[in-house]
Amino acid sequence: MRIVVKVGSSTLSYPTGRMNIRRVESLVRVLSDIKNAGHEVIFVSSGAIAMGVGKLGLSKRPEDIPGKQAAAAVGQCELMYTYDKLFSEYNYTVAQILLTAADIEDERRHENFKNTMLRLLEIGAVPVVNENDTVATEEIVIGDNDTLAAVVAASVSADLLILMSDIEGLYTADPRRDDRAELIETVERLTPEIFELAGESGSALGTGGMKTKLHAAKIATEAGVDMIIMNGSKPERLYDAVEGKSVGTRFAGRRI
Repeated sequence: MRIVVKVGSSTLSYPTGRMNIRRVESLVRVLSDIKNAGHEVIFVSSGAIAMGVGKLGLSKRPEDIPGKQAAAAVGQCELMYTYDKLFSEYNYTVAQILLTAADIEDERRHENFKNTMLRLLEIGAVPVVNENDTVATEEIVIGDNDTLAAVVAASVSADLLILMSDIEGLYTADPRRDDRAELIETVERLTPEIFELAGESGSALGTGGMKTKLHAAKIATEAGVDMIIMNGSKPERLYDAVEGKSVGTRFAGRRI
């Protein structure tokens, strides 16, 4: 299988902005083991701005664009240093891919991106993808890596997209406010009623809420890619997701 795994800032870091070292180490170990089983893995990682906030000792996430870009420039270095070190322990090489909207919208640049990704997978590397927050402007304001991960998954014809977040999946109501909320295990079709279930962003360090995840589901499923929303607090559950067991909420890709 070709699998795209996206991890949000709330999964990678503590509320302080500092990296959750134990969880990141566990995540890399599981992803490496999934590769050992013969699967191809693409890792879409949020966290550059959040890591920069922690690294710089800022009291909160910057609200202005230059401040976010500065934090991203610092945080991206820490992220890639950590991933390179950890994946190397399992004999895997990481490759950094930073994208902007123009790289996707321009046909020639998009084709170059796809060719690079496919070659990296062919030679056994682990592509680590993030939006280029250090130069992007509108992406930081309205963008999110849920959408980016879906675009990546569609571009490389992935079999499965997994969004790891701080929530278990899609619920019938907001589980933070309604004790009667029930987890929806499978979504066969994205209907207006499903989109109405979307709430707002739940983390001060992240940008993506359920709305962005459902938007990502639309992009992925229309490209024939199955998508799962799952809680990222226990990376070992990725094994169940890959094996087709019930984890979080699975959105069925449209088959032609």
